[in-house]
Amino acid sequence: MRRTPAVVVVLLALVGVLGVVVVVNNLPSDIKLPSLGPECTVKADGEVTLDSVQMANAATITAVGIRRGMPERAVVIALATALQESKLENLDDGDRDSVGLFQQRPSQGWGTVEKIKDPRYAADKFYTALKKVKGYQKMRVTDAAQKVQRSAYPNAYEKWADESAVLARALTGRATGAVACTVSGSPVLRGAAAATALLQNLKLDWGKGLAKTPAAAQAAGLTVAVSDASTGWRYAHWLVSHASATGLERVRFADLEWHAPDGKWQKVTADGGADERQVIAQVFS
Repeated sequence: MRRTPAVVVVLLALVGVLGVVVVVNNLPSDIKLPSLGPECTVKADGEVTLDSVQMANAATITAVGIRRGMPERAVVIALATALQESKLENLDDGDRDSVGLFQQRPSQGWGTVEKIKDPRYAADKFYTALKKVKGYQKMRVTDAAQKVQRSAYPNAYEKWADESAVLARALTGRATGAVACTVSGSPVLRGAAAATALLQNLKLDWGKGLAKTPAAAQAAGLTVAVSDASTGWRYAHWLVSHASATGLERVRFADLEWHAPDGKWQKVTADGGADERQVIAQVFS
């Protein structure tokens, strides 16, 4: 009887900045390892890589800032704060009673645990506090963030300033085809259910601001009417950022289309030229 080749897997967990190293020897050709890399890449005068959860949270934080009328600088500060406090993950706990994206504390008046765990609420509360900081737009990122957070490590936020600026440029619509996420595996939702859920989440993040750009769900997806290219890319990038949890397969705006399995924006041709009047999102059927 022929023996199956042995599979030797050595896992070396290196605590700290080295992360996890995986060494594989004698692996049969018919066995495939899961991807260990990030699922989303953002390119906008710089490059940032995030997983799908981090990307969705970054998009929500940005959307809340835009619908509140906050400047891009405020979005940069908010993203840097969330990167430092939680790595853009909606944490269940932290130092003392801290929870959520910004590690806000119920005991310090930020709200109940349930409310703080809502990314939209948490972002809104952060922007409310930031808006009260006189001259925050001219401050270093870390100084403005510290005025809100009162951290024991007041200079920690500055190391995220560059990454946050890249994310903000893309998510506020100042870059074209800048958010690219790869979605693998079976979609969490399909058809009309996916389209309805997508529209609901869009409205929750963008609030009243969405009324200026009418959106409609169809069985196959979602269409959002926009007034200009910048607004179009805001919604297009938001959609791609949330694709992993919504059953989204394609997003088209202007002359570019994003496709979930390969995670890339590619040129498309259409009769009448590029359409910058609407963002079209197609869900898995």
